[in-house]
Amino acid sequence: MPFIPFPPFPPSIRLEARLLLRLAVPIIAAQLSATGMSLIDVLLAGHLGVHVLASVAMGASIWSLALATIQGVLLSVPTAVAQLNGAGQRREIWVLFRQALWLAAGIGVGMGLVVAIGGPYMLATMGVAPELVEDGSRFLRAIALGAPALAVLLSCRGLSEGLSIARPSFWFGLLGPLLLAPVAWSLMYGRFGFPALGVLGSGIATALVLWIQALGFLCYVAFHPRYRGLGQERPGYAPSWPRIAELLRVGIPMGMTLLMEVGLFIATALVIGRLGDRAVAMHQIAMNVITIAFMVPLGLSMAITVRVADARGRRDAAGVRRAACVGMGLALGLQLVSGSVMLLLPGAIVSLYTDSTAIVAGATLLLQLAGLFQISDGLQVAGNGALRGLKDTRIPMFLTLFAYWGVGMPVGIWLSIHRGDGAPGMWIGLLAGLSTAAILLWTRFFRLTRGWDASGAFAARPLSGK
Repeated sequence: MPFIPFPPFPPSIRLEARLLLRLAVPIIAAQLSATGMSLIDVLLAGHLGVHVLASVAMGASIWSLALATIQGVLLSVPTAVAQLNGAGQRREIWVLFRQALWLAAGIGVGMGLVVAIGGPYMLATMGVAPELVEDGSRFLRAIALGAPALAVLLSCRGLSEGLSIARPSFWFGLLGPLLLAPVAWSLMYGRFGFPALGVLGSGIATALVLWIQALGFLCYVAFHPRYRGLGQERPGYAPSWPRIAELLRVGIPMGMTLLMEVGLFIATALVIGRLGDRAVAMHQIAMNVITIAFMVPLGLSMAITVRVADARGRRDAAGVRRAACVGMGLALGLQLVSGSVMLLLPGAIVSLYTDSTAIVAGATLLLQLAGLFQISDGLQVAGNGALRGLKDTRIPMFLTLFAYWGVGMPVGIWLSIHRGDGAPGMWIGLLAGLSTAAILLWTRFFRLTRGWDASGAFAARPLSGK
């Protein structure tokens, strides 16, 4: 049989893939840099002993809830900026950005208080070992000081990425781990005249670095020529509650969606926390690996949001569908690669974190299970990104609520507790929940876009699906 070459993609698809990757790669790199800060904390803590590693792990689990909430709510910023940019309303963007900073200040201070005050209470009431609660609380009270800085940093990223200017996100993201490594090492281990603060030093170092990143990025967008012509001269520095309310209307469901996904993983960690230091350490190592891997589809989903929102601003229905479908294909390919690595090289990866034979064996099994749900995880976060670009956030929030907590968590609890499968049972529950979310979210997207005119004109019903 003669060889039949696979037909080449149409030029429009190839162009969309190039534009999407050009935007996505710096965003992915920025996300990986942010995760690199957590990786540094874990690696430094791991070499101080299992107890320090487990304490940082428990504190980081609660901090992740705040991080997810802040990041989710502020995902409304790049969506709104991209739509204004696509619609040719650039002079409205800086006015919007000022309101985003007010929102960032409010949510940053609020979530910082929640972490500092409510975090220790959460650890205590979830049955975590008492010795982990004490040191985990110290970590939380220190890192909570960085919550407002994180919110400002994400607002600046939202402005830049919404304009399809993604490289600054990478450079300021890279600044984080480059600064954190020496600062955290000095504070945790007691170098250069500092006392050895251990867990507390980890939290202080992270908060300090977040403030440096945030203030640096804010100065950059305020003075760099690339951000001129956005309406900086227009009045409106005071809080505008209608504009903030609009950001919240779109952002709160996004925050809840991301919070529910992170919460699924956090609840898994808290259940495993009942099993003691060793089980927590195994889970944290595997979780740290998949968190790093998750930054790739998460960054891609942010780029999908911008591309879809930009097309929506231009009222280009065909462009909306094209951006979403190309993004779905890229997510599938990238997740096949990461899943294969986890399935084929789990022992080698886990050995980078610890020398303990027992912990390596347990974490290797968990990492192999994680390799099985990489495709589901990538597709569901890409689907969420496409729907965010349409500002369709409320219904996806309920879909993910059902998938994560109506399917994933019950399956995990039944397998791990009632069947006695332990930590692997909880991870199988993650697979069930993420797979359900992927199916529901993409079904939602294709249902919304099904009625659009094939020529690219919008149908009569609103694009948001309301």
